[in-house]
Amino acid sequence: MLCEGLKVKIKFIEVTNRGWIRISVSGEDEVAALSLIEKEFDTAPAYAKNIREDSIYSGKILASAGNATEIYVDLGVFLPSTMDATVSLQHLQAQLVDGKKSPLQKIMKLFCFLENSSLEVLINYTDAKRKCFVAELSERQISRISSWTHSNLDRLIVLRAFKENVEDAVKASGHFRDVVEVESLGMLEHAVICKLGTNAVGLIPKLGRLLPSVVFGVFSPNEILRFIEA
Repeated sequence: MLCEGLKVKIKFIEVTNRGWIRISVSGEDEVAALSLIEKEFDTAPAYAKNIREDSIYSGKILASAGNATEIYVDLGVFLPSTMDATVSLQHLQAQLVDGKKSPLQKIMKLFCFLENSSLEVLINYTDAKRKCFVAELSERQISRISSWTHSNLDRLIVLRAFKENVEDAVKASGHFRDVVEVESLGMLEHAVICKLGTNAVGLIPKLGRLLPSVVFGVFSPNEILRFIEA
């Protein structure tokens, strides 16, 4: 157990409509227990009042089908009501493709922004009228995307699986020689880093039969650079 040996009481409260689990933590070792929980799991601010302008938060991308102007990010704010962060298409164009005018869905596909994948944002301000937080990508998020792009290595993004299951599938598929490593991006989110010359999309049918319930996405540096330089 994560908090074994600590003088603390953990009580389950509810599961929210977005799938966040609410718990209460109390006891002599409450601070230590909270630190361990935050290190091991994705945690949420819960209350809108806990969100600060000019601060960085990590959330999950929500489905944006039909929305051509912004993406929504679930930060785990559901009290007193649900409030998401929004990142505009203009911000994404400026931060990711040198200001090139491109559709939202194209950018999301290029940079593998999958529904329920993690995204780190910087909160600019709260839009009380729309009941949302207006944000942009954090510098750390942009830096990671830039690093991935300039590595020239394809990455197969895998959602809804534990790291050991992904590693086992890579070995069982016989493609372990084509993979540098499996990098964890979250508890159920990982990047299979391909060796130079290996095409990530080619791994999908081989791993898909071993991981039938997962969601795949492809991050291709070559595709990104071709689009930006075109």
